[in-house]
Amino acid sequence: MPYVWEYSRLNITNAVVSKRQLNYIVTNKHVDGWDDPRLLTLAGLRWRGVTPTAINAFVRGLGITRSDGSMIHVSRLEHHIREELDKTAPRALVVLDPLKVVITNLESDKVMELDAKRWPDAQNDDPSAFYKVPFSRVVFIDQSDFRMKDSKDFYGLAPGKSVLLRYGFPIKCTDVVFADDNETVREIHAEYDPEKKTKPKGVLHWVAESSPGKEPIKIEVRLFEKLFNSEWLTDINPNSKVVVSDAYAGSILKDAVVGDRFQFERLGYFAVEKDSEPGKLVFNRTVTLRDSYGL
Repeated sequence: MPYVWEYSRLNITNAVVSKRQLNYIVTNKHVDGWDDPRLLTLAGLRWRGVTPTAINAFVRGLGITRSDGSMIHVSRLEHHIREELDKTAPRALVVLDPLKVVITNLESDKVMELDAKRWPDAQNDDPSAFYKVPFSRVVFIDQSDFRMKDSKDFYGLAPGKSVLLRYGFPIKCTDVVFADDNETVREIHAEYDPEKKTKPKGVLHWVAESSPGKEPIKIEVRLFEKLFNSEWLTDINPNSKVVVSDAYAGSILKDAVVGDRFQFERLGYFAVEKDSEPGKLVFNRTVTLRDSYGL
């Protein structure tokens, strides 16, 4: 008689791989179909931006067990995803929640072209490893990178404080303009250091107007978190999908096509979604830069 091998089912934390359970959450419209990027189906992983190489490396590292009680932490899969995309995904500058910064000591009609690296280990003698980013009088940083009150553990911008714009110049906040409610920050005024004599600790990602009055590329970004808060099927995370409709992106993304993968600096790895349309790119977050599950 042939020898029969028995092995356990794969169980992954904060996710389901059982066809019966998957059918339940798809049928009850807790997700957007079998290819929803929050699911660990092959179609879902594909549209999330996970590569076949990362999936194969994850599976090879699991081994075989007969114990049904074993639970694989999702961070193991994410490790292989990061390891693969770190080597293959070009870098890009994207601001999810833009805050306007006016560089007051830069002429309104002046635009400088700066070199940004596609890869962190780019060699200076390799032009293909760089792309151009505009630096103009109006730039945008993320809202979370500005505070009215500074602190020792905060490396963002604050009144009277300097930060370095990635691939660009140091800037110092000189004034803050509030909205009519006198609480909401509408824009920041800052001066840049063209000689780069200032050496601030904080380094921020940013994008700028490519010409006076012309806003950066606008994209939609979908941020995915774990689908379940616990191992219970009914404990669905209501914030497992957050859509950012008006993010700003650098010029490197203007020619991106469905399936392309990038690292948005300081934000994570992202892939172009199939819902993208001409003039409106949609990106799915594949994985954050670091483990966010609190191990």
